[in-house]
Amino acid sequence: MECTFVSVSPQSDFPIQNLPFGVYSTSGNSARVGVAIGDHVLDLPALSTLGLFAGIDGLESGYEVFSKPYLNDFMALGRPVWRAVRKQLQEFLSNDRHPVRQQVDKSLVCVELSKATMHLPAKIGDYTDFYASREHATNVGVMFRGKDNALMPNWTHLPVGYHGRASSVVVSGTPLHRPNGQRRPDASKPPVFGPSVRLDYELEMAFFVGPGNDLGSPMSLEEAEDCIFGVVLMNDWSARDIQAWEYVPLGPFLGKNFGTTVSPWVVTMDALEPFRVAQPLQDPTPLPYLSSGLGTPGGYDISLEVHIKPHEGSEYHLLTKSNLKYMYWALRQQLAHHSVSGCNMRPGDLCGTGTISGPTEDSFGSMLELSWSGQKDISLGASGVTRKFIDDNDVIRITGHCQGDGFRIGFGECVGQILPAKHI
Repeated sequence: MECTFVSVSPQSDFPIQNLPFGVYSTSGNSARVGVAIGDHVLDLPALSTLGLFAGIDGLESGYEVFSKPYLNDFMALGRPVWRAVRKQLQEFLSNDRHPVRQQVDKSLVCVELSKATMHLPAKIGDYTDFYASREHATNVGVMFRGKDNALMPNWTHLPVGYHGRASSVVVSGTPLHRPNGQRRPDASKPPVFGPSVRLDYELEMAFFVGPGNDLGSPMSLEEAEDCIFGVVLMNDWSARDIQAWEYVPLGPFLGKNFGTTVSPWVVTMDALEPFRVAQPLQDPTPLPYLSSGLGTPGGYDISLEVHIKPHEGSEYHLLTKSNLKYMYWALRQQLAHHSVSGCNMRPGDLCGTGTISGPTEDSFGSMLELSWSGQKDISLGASGVTRKFIDDNDVIRITGHCQGDGFRIGFGECVGQILPAKHI
């Protein structure tokens, strides 16, 4: 299928096979729902008024749903509606004789991406972060507990997670200040207060929940898969020194809650369907609620990269090349486990995968691993610049894509700059 409405480069993240959803505004229009195609954004409220989505069961008023500055209302409608909207958009973009194409003024339904301001895709009511990469969990465990106790006894039996802070989730391009907090650099002395000196990125992906479930009614794996609206890139920034002092016994707090960055375009699970792959062998076999009932693979082949632009220069340098397929616990397993207690998930809830590391050093998803807890320098090219952790005014960029036959399903960028700490 080819888009004939606008020109799309083969290198574009947003071909007709993708069509990710996001929230955008322009100088002349308030925030509303759009879909990325090539270097443009389709305005869904405008297309709704032209009748493009008329007749879709469950979408009584497309204009009302898509004119909101968030995707929550659309996420709540469920996968049959998401799929029907996507199909109508593909037919509109690929068919010169489509009846809506005959009456459309391109300038009223299509905006150049360069003229669009992107916003958070959803009102995030709750945010949960998992710890689903075996390689990452093993690396961190070896650093702090030794090789013989790298993984805690529960790790291969359930997706470990914690509740994060939804209010400080920000869209790509939003700068964040280095956090202040307590640190204990010398175990023989009392803690000190001040800016984190071991600030790190975490290469993650995250999914948005769709319809969710009622309080007290767990999701099966099948229901969990149908409740995932789509996926974004995520950088779950981490102040390692603050976290190391505070996390026992209740886990991450100030070391994580100062900011989490996500990419603005939500790539649907239908767009990712051709890129399913088997996830890593799970041994021991998880309990039935995490392992039975689905014959489809749970992994996705999504290539991921992290680059840093140090404040000393203007060029980006590659730090990490990883892949979502390395992740031990699948997205659907994370969501099913989250709800098995009876926890009610709601449209727009965000769930992060945790750091995605691979089996080789160049695939480690954090500077904590790349520098092995600060024991070695990370070289940033021929200039001689090195890092152990992130300096003030450094920029971190995460990208990702699936490679198809003549097209790529991309996610855009997840970019953030660390500004100096604010003095207290």
